[in-house]
Amino acid sequence: MALAALNITSLLVYCVIVTFTPGPTNIVILSGVYNFGIKKAMEYVYGATMAFVLLLSVSVILSSLLMAVIPKILLGMQAIGTIYMLYLAYLIYRTGEANSSHGQAFTFMGGFFMQLINPKVIIFTMTVIPSFVMPYDTSLVGLTMAVAAVTIIAFLAMMTWVLFGAVLKEFLQKYQKTVNLIMGIFLVYSAIMISGIVDLFKG
Repeated sequence: MALAALNITSLLVYCVIVTFTPGPTNIVILSGVYNFGIKKAMEYVYGATMAFVLLLSVSVILSSLLMAVIPKILLGMQAIGTIYMLYLAYLIYRTGEANSSHGQAFTFMGGFFMQLINPKVIIFTMTVIPSFVMPYDTSLVGLTMAVAAVTIIAFLAMMTWVLFGAVLKEFLQKYQKTVNLIMGIFLVYSAIMISGIVDLFKG
Protein backbone atom coordinates (compact mmCIF):
# COMPACT_ATOMS: atom_id res chain seq x y z
CA MET A 1 0.00 0.00 0.00
CA ALA A 2 2.81 2.38 0.94
CA LEU A 3 4.64 1.45 -2.26
CA ALA A 4 1.55 2.23 -4.33
CA ALA A 5 1.09 5.56 -2.55
CA LEU A 6 4.75 6.42 -3.08
CA ASN A 7 4.47 5.51 -6.75
CA ILE A 8 1.40 7.74 -7.21
CA THR A 9 3.23 10.62 -5.54
CA SER A 10 6.24 10.10 -7.81
CA LEU A 11 3.96 9.95 -10.84
CA LEU A 12 2.24 13.23 -9.93
CA VAL A 13 5.53 15.01 -9.22
CA TYR A 14 7.00 13.74 -12.50
CA CYS A 15 3.92 14.82 -14.49
CA VAL A 16 3.82 18.30 -12.94
CA ILE A 17 7.52 18.92 -13.50
CA VAL A 18 7.45 17.78 -17.13
CA THR A 19 4.19 19.47 -18.17
CA PHE A 20 4.29 22.77 -16.25
CA THR A 21 7.89 23.75 -16.95
CA PRO A 22 8.71 25.83 -20.07
CA GLY A 23 8.95 23.81 -23.26
CA PRO A 24 8.24 24.26 -26.97
CA THR A 25 4.47 23.76 -26.63
CA ASN A 26 4.10 26.07 -23.63
CA ILE A 27 6.24 28.76 -25.24
CA VAL A 28 4.08 28.70 -28.38
CA ILE A 29 0.91 28.84 -26.25
CA LEU A 30 2.19 31.93 -24.42
CA SER A 31 3.09 33.59 -27.70
CA GLY A 32 -0.29 32.71 -29.20
CA VAL A 33 -2.22 34.28 -26.30
CA TYR A 34 -0.70 37.74 -26.49
CA ASN A 35 -0.33 37.83 -30.27
CA PHE A 36 -3.66 36.32 -31.36
CA GLY A 37 -5.83 36.11 -28.23
CA ILE A 38 -7.13 33.41 -25.91
CA LYS A 39 -9.55 31.89 -28.43
CA LYS A 40 -6.77 31.20 -30.92
CA ALA A 41 -4.48 29.85 -28.22
CA MET A 42 -7.23 27.51 -26.99
CA GLU A 43 -7.50 25.97 -30.47
CA TYR A 44 -3.82 25.15 -30.17
CA VAL A 45 -4.30 23.75 -26.64
CA TYR A 46 -7.17 21.48 -27.74
CA GLY A 47 -5.08 20.11 -30.60
CA ALA A 48 -2.08 19.55 -28.32
CA THR A 49 -4.31 17.80 -25.76
CA MET A 50 -5.80 15.45 -28.37
CA ALA A 51 -2.33 14.49 -29.57
CA PHE A 52 -1.33 13.92 -25.94
CA VAL A 53 -4.25 11.52 -25.42
CA LEU A 54 -3.40 9.72 -28.67
CA LEU A 55 0.24 9.23 -27.68
CA LEU A 56 -0.67 8.00 -24.19
CA SER A 57 -3.21 5.57 -25.61
CA VAL A 58 -0.74 4.20 -28.15
CA SER A 59 1.80 3.80 -25.34
CA VAL A 60 -0.61 1.67 -23.31
CA ILE A 61 -1.67 -0.47 -26.27
CA LEU A 62 1.80 -1.09 -27.70
CA SER A 63 3.93 -0.74 -24.57
CA SER A 64 6.43 -3.57 -25.06
CA LEU A 65 6.84 -3.01 -28.79
CA LEU A 66 7.32 0.74 -28.42
CA MET A 67 10.17 0.35 -25.96
CA ALA A 68 12.15 -1.31 -28.75
CA VAL A 69 11.33 1.14 -31.55
CA ILE A 70 11.31 4.46 -29.64
CA PRO A 71 15.06 5.09 -30.19
CA LYS A 72 14.59 4.71 -33.96
CA ILE A 73 11.45 6.88 -33.99
CA LEU A 74 13.17 9.49 -31.87
CA LEU A 75 15.94 10.07 -34.41
CA GLY A 76 13.42 11.06 -37.06
CA MET A 77 11.35 13.11 -34.63
CA GLN A 78 14.46 15.01 -33.53
CA ALA A 79 15.17 16.10 -37.10
CA ILE A 80 11.55 17.01 -37.93
CA GLY A 81 10.97 18.60 -34.53
CA THR A 82 14.10 20.75 -34.76
CA ILE A 83 13.16 22.11 -38.20
CA TYR A 84 9.55 22.78 -37.17
CA MET A 85 10.53 24.55 -33.94
CA LEU A 86 13.00 26.76 -35.79
CA TYR A 87 10.19 27.61 -38.21
CA LEU A 88 7.90 28.49 -35.29
CA ALA A 89 10.64 30.63 -33.75
CA TYR A 90 10.84 32.54 -37.03
CA LEU A 91 7.04 32.99 -37.12
CA ILE A 92 6.95 34.22 -33.52
CA TYR A 93 9.69 36.75 -34.20
CA ARG A 94 8.01 37.96 -37.41
CA THR A 95 4.62 38.24 -35.69
CA GLY A 96 5.74 41.59 -34.36
CA GLU A 97 5.60 42.85 -37.92
CA ALA A 98 1.80 42.36 -37.86
CA ASN A 99 1.64 39.67 -40.50
CA SER A 100 -1.70 38.02 -39.67
CA SER A 101 -0.91 35.01 -41.83
CA HIS A 102 1.46 33.84 -39.12
CA GLY A 103 -1.60 32.87 -37.09
CA GLN A 104 -1.83 29.70 -39.19
CA ALA A 105 0.58 27.95 -36.83
CA PHE A 106 -1.68 28.64 -33.84
CA THR A 107 -4.49 26.25 -34.80
CA PHE A 108 -5.89 22.91 -33.61
CA MET A 109 -3.74 21.06 -36.15
CA GLY A 110 -0.73 23.19 -35.26
CA GLY A 111 -1.00 22.12 -31.62
CA PHE A 112 -1.68 18.51 -32.61
CA PHE A 113 1.33 18.35 -34.92
CA MET A 114 3.63 20.06 -32.43
CA GLN A 115 2.99 17.35 -29.83
CA LEU A 116 3.52 14.52 -32.30
CA ILE A 117 7.00 15.75 -33.27
CA ASN A 118 8.15 16.94 -29.85
CA PRO A 119 10.67 14.34 -28.55
CA LYS A 120 10.13 15.53 -24.97
CA VAL A 121 6.41 14.77 -25.23
CA ILE A 122 6.98 11.48 -27.07
CA ILE A 123 9.42 10.18 -24.46
CA PHE A 124 7.17 11.31 -21.62
CA THR A 125 3.94 9.84 -23.00
CA MET A 126 5.57 6.60 -24.10
CA THR A 127 7.18 5.92 -20.73
CA VAL A 128 5.03 7.49 -18.00
CA ILE A 129 2.22 4.88 -17.95
CA PRO A 130 4.45 1.81 -18.51
CA SER A 131 6.89 3.00 -15.84
CA PHE A 132 4.59 4.29 -13.11
CA VAL A 133 1.27 2.48 -13.59
CA MET A 134 1.55 -0.80 -15.51
CA PRO A 135 3.88 -2.50 -12.99
CA TYR A 136 1.04 -2.19 -10.46
CA ASP A 137 -2.17 -2.14 -12.49
CA THR A 138 -2.85 -3.42 -16.01
CA SER A 139 -6.64 -3.43 -15.82
CA LEU A 140 -8.61 -1.49 -18.44
CA VAL A 141 -10.20 0.69 -15.76
CA GLY A 142 -6.89 1.43 -14.07
CA LEU A 143 -5.08 2.29 -17.30
CA THR A 144 -7.98 4.43 -18.53
CA MET A 145 -7.98 6.37 -15.27
CA ALA A 146 -4.22 6.83 -15.50
CA VAL A 147 -4.42 8.16 -19.06
CA ALA A 148 -7.24 10.51 -18.03
CA ALA A 149 -5.33 11.75 -14.96
CA VAL A 150 -2.10 12.43 -16.87
CA THR A 151 -4.05 14.15 -19.66
CA ILE A 152 -5.84 16.39 -17.15
CA ILE A 153 -2.52 17.39 -15.59
CA ALA A 154 -1.11 18.22 -19.03
CA PHE A 155 -4.23 20.21 -19.97
CA LEU A 156 -4.07 22.16 -16.70
CA ALA A 157 -0.41 22.90 -17.37
CA MET A 158 -1.20 24.33 -20.80
CA MET A 159 -4.13 26.31 -19.37
CA THR A 160 -1.75 27.79 -16.79
CA TRP A 161 0.33 29.18 -19.64
CA VAL A 162 -2.82 30.52 -21.32
CA LEU A 163 -3.80 32.30 -18.11
CA PHE A 164 -0.25 33.55 -17.66
CA GLY A 165 -0.37 35.08 -21.12
CA ALA A 166 -3.83 36.57 -20.53
CA VAL A 167 -2.87 38.19 -17.21
CA LEU A 168 0.31 39.70 -18.64
CA LYS A 169 -1.13 40.41 -22.09
CA GLU A 170 -1.01 44.20 -21.74
CA PHE A 171 2.61 44.13 -20.61
CA LEU A 172 3.59 41.59 -23.26
CA GLN A 173 1.94 43.60 -26.04
CA LYS A 174 3.62 46.79 -24.85
CA TYR A 175 6.99 45.18 -25.41
CA GLN A 176 5.83 42.87 -28.20
CA LYS A 177 8.94 43.09 -30.37
CA THR A 178 11.26 42.32 -27.46
CA VAL A 179 9.02 39.57 -26.07
CA ASN A 180 8.68 37.94 -29.49
CA LEU A 181 12.47 37.98 -29.84
CA ILE A 182 12.90 36.37 -26.39
CA MET A 183 10.23 33.73 -27.10
CA GLY A 184 11.86 33.02 -30.43
CA ILE A 185 15.26 32.58 -28.77
CA PHE A 186 13.76 30.19 -26.18
CA LEU A 187 12.24 28.14 -28.99
CA VAL A 188 15.56 28.06 -30.87
CA TYR A 189 17.19 26.87 -27.64
CA SER A 190 14.55 24.14 -27.33
CA ALA A 191 15.16 23.12 -30.94
CA ILE A 192 18.91 22.86 -30.32
CA MET A 193 18.40 20.81 -27.15
CA ILE A 194 16.12 18.25 -28.82
CA SER A 195 18.24 18.02 -31.97
CA GLY A 196 20.90 15.93 -30.25
CA ILE A 197 23.68 18.33 -31.26
CA VAL A 198 24.60 19.00 -27.63
CA ASP A 199 24.98 15.29 -26.98
CA LEU A 200 27.36 14.98 -29.93
CA PHE A 201 29.66 17.61 -28.43
CA LYS A 202 29.48 15.93 -25.02
CA GLY A 203 30.47 12.65 -26.62
